[in-house]
Amino acid sequence: MKPAAFGYLRPTSIEEALTQLAAGGAAAKLIAGGQSLGPMMNMRLATPSQLIDLNDLTELACIRDAGEWLEIGALARHHQIASSAVVQRDCPLLAQAAQTIGHYAIRQRGTLGGSLAHADPAAQLPLVAVTLGARLNLVSASSRRSVPAHEFFLAAMTTALEGDELIASIEFPKAVAGEAASFKMFNRRHGDYAIVAAATTVQVEDGKVKRVRLGLGGVAPMPRCLDEVIAPFLGGTPDEQWVARVAAAVRQAVAPDDDTRISALYRRELAQTLVARALARATGQLQDHP
Repeated sequence: MKPAAFGYLRPTSIEEALTQLAAGGAAAKLIAGGQSLGPMMNMRLATPSQLIDLNDLTELACIRDAGEWLEIGALARHHQIASSAVVQRDCPLLAQAAQTIGHYAIRQRGTLGGSLAHADPAAQLPLVAVTLGARLNLVSASSRRSVPAHEFFLAAMTTALEGDELIASIEFPKAVAGEAASFKMFNRRHGDYAIVAAATTVQVEDGKVKRVRLGLGGVAPMPRCLDEVIAPFLGGTPDEQWVARVAAAVRQAVAPDDDTRISALYRRELAQTLVARALARATGQLQDHP
């Protein structure tokens, strides 16, 4: 298959890109890595009449310290994020997740903003954004706004992004003292999307669990944050029994749909297993490096 005919624009500034986007209306689409949009156009699942190529907007590929937050530009590539010493130090969950995306060639081209805007419910980066409580900075020709990740994702492949907006950057909270992170996923083949993925950070203080962020992908139409499930377990001792109890509670809390390939029961059991592995890895890191 080949894409339908389309026009092509390559702006040299954010302002120019926003002007073109506003003028193009619903028929215009932004492209950077093209790892999702390209195949959809080839299969004619997407038929934009105009593509606006953002690759010259290098200012959108930054990674910078923003106090208690780490701000990453929307054009930052997956490989750039995964290999960044700053991201590995200040937001290790994001670095771990980025390392698991597709194959090396895809990580070289795919972008953070593109993944979030595409909003595939099985993708790694939307899950991390929801789990960590990231903020997305959106801009249009006439406005700027910041949207929490849990409000940005509305449904599968549906976001709060308006037709004349682009994602400029994303802010992730920095890791704090006594905190460790772990990302676990299960897929059929290397490079495939996850059937289920689990993302977590665990903070321990004086031998007790002070804070846990826990998110699951692949069990609902959007990444799911499980703060309400983890709340009763805060203050506990992060041992094997604690991990097993949390994982069992997660299994009871999720209600994935059956489909023709994978049963809901399988996804629930897989969620329990991956949560247990992720929590065990995070708490093990804290024991090895208190």
